[in-house]
Amino acid sequence: MAEKQTQVAVIGAGPGGYAAAFLAADLGMDVSLIDPDVNPGGVCLYRGCIPSKALLHAAKVLAEINDAKEWGLSVSGLEVDHNKLREWKNNIVSKMTGGLGHLVKKRKISYLRARAVFKDSRTLEVAPIDGDTYSLVFDNAIIATGSRPITIPPLEVASDRLINSTGALDLETIPKNLLVVGGGYIGAELGSVYAALGSKVTIVEMTAGLLPGVDRDLVRMLKKRLDESLEAILLNTTVKEVKTQKKGLKVVFESEEKDPESRLFDRILASVGRRPNSEHLGLENTGIETGAQGFIKVDPQRRTSESHIFAIGDVAGEPMLAHKATHEGRIAAEVIAGRDVIYEPSAIPAVVFTDPEIAWAGLTETEAKAQSKTIQVSRFPWGASGRAATLGRSEGLTKVIVDPETDTVLGVGIVGPGAGEMIAEGVLALEMGAKAVDLGLTIHPHPTLSETIMEAADAIHGTATHIYRPKRKRKRHP
Repeated sequence: MAEKQTQVAVIGAGPGGYAAAFLAADLGMDVSLIDPDVNPGGVCLYRGCIPSKALLHAAKVLAEINDAKEWGLSVSGLEVDHNKLREWKNNIVSKMTGGLGHLVKKRKISYLRARAVFKDSRTLEVAPIDGDTYSLVFDNAIIATGSRPITIPPLEVASDRLINSTGALDLETIPKNLLVVGGGYIGAELGSVYAALGSKVTIVEMTAGLLPGVDRDLVRMLKKRLDESLEAILLNTTVKEVKTQKKGLKVVFESEEKDPESRLFDRILASVGRRPNSEHLGLENTGIETGAQGFIKVDPQRRTSESHIFAIGDVAGEPMLAHKATHEGRIAAEVIAGRDVIYEPSAIPAVVFTDPEIAWAGLTETEAKAQSKTIQVSRFPWGASGRAATLGRSEGLTKVIVDPETDTVLGVGIVGPGAGEMIAEGVLALEMGAKAVDLGLTIHPHPTLSETIMEAADAIHGTATHIYRPKRKRKRHP
């Protein structure tokens, strides 16, 4: 078997892998980036973040057209050409991944369209998509292999009517009725897309609420809008059985509140979670350790048990978010370059790109309660925002959580259009150890939705301009 060498081998070219490879190259290292796709991008660009957000934007435009009737604007003859929509989405993916391929060449990175397995702790066996297998000896390696959708026994049915998030983004057909199993990020987002495109969508969630673990104040406003656009939301309910039939999939639901019932659906979208891609990498040929859920164990510098091998992104643990992977990848590259850095973010923002969007960073009320923390919470309703009124979207909310003793910002949560764009200010406040008074004294442009962060901060001290709310007493969780 032929043998080649590299200074840094990066396995997986998603947002974590290509960010690590790019920075390592910028820092003067010889880099090999290994991935089976034609260009870098990973699940995020090819089958996740980017195509889903393109479709979510289309869904939002359709919703805005419908809302505009209340403003005296009506549109007749509106049609949805889902084939053209799919082509538009695919063109976005092609343009962005092609751009990354161009950057690979500019940085003189060796892009290996292949799969890689560890032969030992210093050697990878590289199997190209086209070509002969060879050995790649490395000084350092970064594992960035991401994650994949999981399923549950009732959904292990051999039918092309049963799809996961990847299949849902293909838009081959728009089903008349769709069952989404799982009310988390992916289920809520893709359920919204298909509802906007004309499907009668039902979401089934085994817990008591959509988006388990997310601040209930924020979820409540999203659910209100989803109740209007979806066929049904079944909470505290599980899928007991799925049977294939000539006209669709027959699903038996089970809940503690009522007897089992069955319904027929054209298609089922399974969105019950993801698992790390840590198998089939030959980790057993190294000293790398994994945890019970398959996540690779890493230290604050993202080193594995083998100090010259790093792991980043989904494969290295929660939260499974592209921007977390990117940050970890850059940390790993800097460590390899000899810099004294560690992965220690004060906050990792999270965004659910539904309509309205939900975004948060730092401590939530739910977490404060679980940790018995004393906090002070301020809520600014978007009904008092002039900009929200001009958008016809006054149902939003911005909340700020602070330490009542020091006024230090502990968390920020937002629900409303553009929440994902706004949350970065909250993340910066958390990273800089800002106080609520700092946010209040920061002049925000008017009229904008960003002002709601300033006003929520001012409301901590009872001085918000557009709402009257005396200074709140601290909230003590027993």
